[in-house]
Amino acid sequence: MSLLDQREVVVRTVDVVKQYGEGEAAVRALNGVTCEIYTGEYLSIMGPSGSGKSTLFNMIGGLDKPNEGSVFVNSVDIAQLTPKELAFLRCHTIGYIFQTFNLISVRTALENVTLPMLFAGLTPEEADERGIKLLDLVGLVHRLHHRPSELSGGQQQRVAIARSLANNPSIILADEPTGNLDLKTGQEIIDLLRSLNEERGVTIISATHDHKMLDVSDRIFHIRDGQLALVETREELDKHKALA
Repeated sequence: MSLLDQREVVVRTVDVVKQYGEGEAAVRALNGVTCEIYTGEYLSIMGPSGSGKSTLFNMIGGLDKPNEGSVFVNSVDIAQLTPKELAFLRCHTIGYIFQTFNLISVRTALENVTLPMLFAGLTPEEADERGIKLLDLVGLVHRLHHRPSELSGGQQQRVAIARSLANNPSIILADEPTGNLDLKTGQEIIDLLRSLNEERGVTIISATHDHKMLDVSDRIFHIRDGQLALVETREELDKHKALA
């Protein structure tokens, strides 16, 4: 039994099917995906455009619901949650990082980071204190009061990472987090996510095309035609690298 097999399962999908459209025009984006993701691992979901990669990502994050099958987060079937319960899960258990940053343009870096905390019930003073610490963690304490238009792409993504940590989530979902960044900045973001994974024990789940993710991932899920075609472990990745 591997060390991964001994870990606690934080996300589990069972025979997940997602279909868009009806009749002859129907497209199955996912066709019976069953998988387990372990607490504290860095997992990358890879696959060509249209493979179902982003759809699986959205299922795991509760951003969409399957037509068939189940998605469990911390042993809870999230498709059975009420809208209020799902909102609570998204606020407290899962942090989101998007390719396009999704920052509020009229708010400062600190305000973008603290907004989820205010929704969660923290006082403005408590939120500011935590927000400053998080922006310091991602190397942006000197940009607290800058708006997104005053920040580079890499800095905006660092703000987005700090925001994803706002309410101490156990899972961070990163959707193409390096997609709009140059190679050097993209590598910095990958290294930052890996350090958060290692130092804070946060489970990182990334949907990505970026092969630099291979160097930091514990496992890779390869999605093809709506199915989980291959799972590669760190040991297998290292072996392939050594033989290359």
